[in-house]
Amino acid sequence: MIIDIEQLSVIERQQWLQHAIGPRPICFASTMDAAGKVNLSPFSFFNLFSTNPPIIVFSPSRRARDNTTKHTLQNLLEVPEVVVNICDYNMVQQVSLSSCEFPKGVDEFIKAGFTKEPATVVKPPMVKESKVKLECKIKKIKSLGKSNDAGNLVLAEVLKMHVDESILNKDGNMIDQQKLHLIARLGGDWYAVVNENNLFKVPKPNIQLGIGFDALPDYLKKSVVLTGNDLGKLANVNVYPVVDASFIDKNLDEILKERDTSTLHKKLQLYAKELLDRDEVNHAWQVLLKIHF
Repeated sequence: MIIDIEQLSVIERQQWLQHAIGPRPICFASTMDAAGKVNLSPFSFFNLFSTNPPIIVFSPSRRARDNTTKHTLQNLLEVPEVVVNICDYNMVQQVSLSSCEFPKGVDEFIKAGFTKEPATVVKPPMVKESKVKLECKIKKIKSLGKSNDAGNLVLAEVLKMHVDESILNKDGNMIDQQKLHLIARLGGDWYAVVNENNLFKVPKPNIQLGIGFDALPDYLKKSVVLTGNDLGKLANVNVYPVVDASFIDKNLDEILKERDTSTLHKKLQLYAKELLDRDEVNHAWQVLLKIHF
């Protein structure tokens, strides 16, 4: 299926793109107008774009139905400061409630049941219930168009970061990703939560380079058992493995009793896949090195 974006209505574009591109982190932005009235609103067009300088980017788009601008954008043009309150699972229903199109001047802190907490270097208040708050000053606002649903790119520099100690790791020197249950937006009414049930690690190649897919033998690349992810783990070792004479595995010894070559090869790959699922890559390689043609 090929979709010509230019042929879609604004709503159709939004639906297709937001269903495909995600999960998107949520910028829960508290802002203030020149009269001191506060606004609180979530935006899922949001991310970290630079660490030096520390720049985050989010986009309060023009409204699709009537092409008007959001109160957040209006406030930023009057008072170029924002607090980005990071959302976790315990806040998601209140965050959604705050996205209602309340009239200008209505305090979403009150409507959504959040508590104002004074910031230290910017005027807008922080959301006390948020476990991570970013005090920011606006560096630039760039309009991406004047038509319905056009974005307004907001570049904000992070000045202060507030982190609840309850989400720190055991050493108290960094956020524990298993404790901060981040939420994110997908398409339609769908959201995602990041927790210990769906977190996983992927070792990042730094100075030492992985051997790459091209170094894998054809019998592995053509495997109907091993997936692309499995092969990616195998190809991320720094040097091509060799048989370890001291390697002992009772399960492997049982598998090697199989006399039918085709069945043996399949059993070895299935066992290697089990090991790869447990991130025991070196162990899996020792199993696969028993395949001979």
